[in-house]
Amino acid sequence: MATVNLSIKRVPDRLVAQLRRRVAAHHRSLQGELLNVLEEAVSPKRRTISEVRAELLRLGVKTDDDSSGIIRKERDGR
Repeated sequence: MATVNLSIKRVPDRLVAQLRRRVAAHHRSLQGELLNVLEEAVSPKRRTISEVRAELLRLGVKTDDDSSGIIRKERDGR
């Protein structure tokens, strides 16, 4: 796979300071952190099970907690 060099000019000091804090928190180089930020920006967000559950609750989606209940309902409906 080919790689491309990118350059960003006139980055505000406050943004540079925020990036430096992220670099320190994630134990990465500035280059590594910027690459990670770009990857996150263009990749679909993966949600945790807790996030999916919270979204389902927010939407009011109701499901059986037990898979056997779903199977029984399907079987009895035949």
